[in-house]
Amino acid sequence: MKDELKQMRQYLMTGVSYMIPIVVIGGVLIAAAIALSGVEAGKGAVVTNPIYKNMLEIGVAAFSMMVPVLAGFIAYGIADRPGIAPGLVGGVLAASLKTGFLGGIVAGFLAGYTARWIKSWPVPINLRPIMPIFVIPLLTSLVVGGLMIYVIGTPIAGLMETMTNGLKAMSQGSAVGLAIVMGAMIAFDMGGPINKVAFLFGAAMIGEGVYTIMGPVAVAICVPPLGMGLATLLAPKKYSEMEREAGYGALAMGMIGITEGAIPFAAGDPLRVIPSIVVGSSVGAAIAALGNVGDHAPHGGPIVLPVVDNPLMFIVAVLAGVVVTALLVNLLKKTLVEQTEEDWRASA
Repeated sequence: MKDELKQMRQYLMTGVSYMIPIVVIGGVLIAAAIALSGVEAGKGAVVTNPIYKNMLEIGVAAFSMMVPVLAGFIAYGIADRPGIAPGLVGGVLAASLKTGFLGGIVAGFLAGYTARWIKSWPVPINLRPIMPIFVIPLLTSLVVGGLMIYVIGTPIAGLMETMTNGLKAMSQGSAVGLAIVMGAMIAFDMGGPINKVAFLFGAAMIGEGVYTIMGPVAVAICVPPLGMGLATLLAPKKYSEMEREAGYGALAMGMIGITEGAIPFAAGDPLRVIPSIVVGSSVGAAIAALGNVGDHAPHGGPIVLPVVDNPLMFIVAVLAGVVVTALLVNLLKKTLVEQTEEDWRASA
């Protein structure tokens, strides 16, 4: 059991190593399209140029594969080729059920262990050729898909409704307390359901003429990728070569307000990265609330600077959150003994 727990990190890193190029392609193209088009008050990112729209579409297409690829190759790490297809299926369901990358990790492990268990079944010799291409993927997909739809989907919907009602109640109290909670929610799953509840609540408040809720959210949105990008520059020996390269992409994504740029780091080391980005985003959001930072666009990151109220405090809040994130995660991380993906699989 102890050995298997150690192997789980290797399975996770197998998924992350295949996901990072997807995140970089999608994030950089989306960031470039938005950066070249800009954002508008009340509308957010407005991309009208046909070339930039196509660039955005390519980036979104790449991003849509992020969670399925993560889940598929976690399952591949556990069960080899028979795990890939059910892992991808579970990942697509995780994305469509809006469970974010955390749901993708769950789907990947479910698919991998289920496929490996079915592989261990003693079967007649004439059935063995079709086991890896038909029986194992089919049965595993049914098990993983059923669990994702009937066990995971409903609780998420109920959780989102509860969180939305909680935020509405909190908005009538302390602005700083609300900002801390929303900053933590934005960072926790980086584009997942908890992030979406906080973002949509902030965006809805713009429609009500209240901009000081979206302001802290706009700060919190960019802190995770910028913080992780800075962390790789400050302590490169604590990150793999692939993570260091992803750090540059994360910096670009952070400038444009794409929180997902931090996902490769969080997926590879969730116990150290997620607490660090949650604390950093909460600190940034709290400073923004204290400085009465308002955001008139349903978007985040430095790109919204032209449409924020009190831009100086916006910059101070972002810098504070980024520095806190980078220092905290590097404090928690140990110096890395680097392994390639081939090494992970060879030792699995």
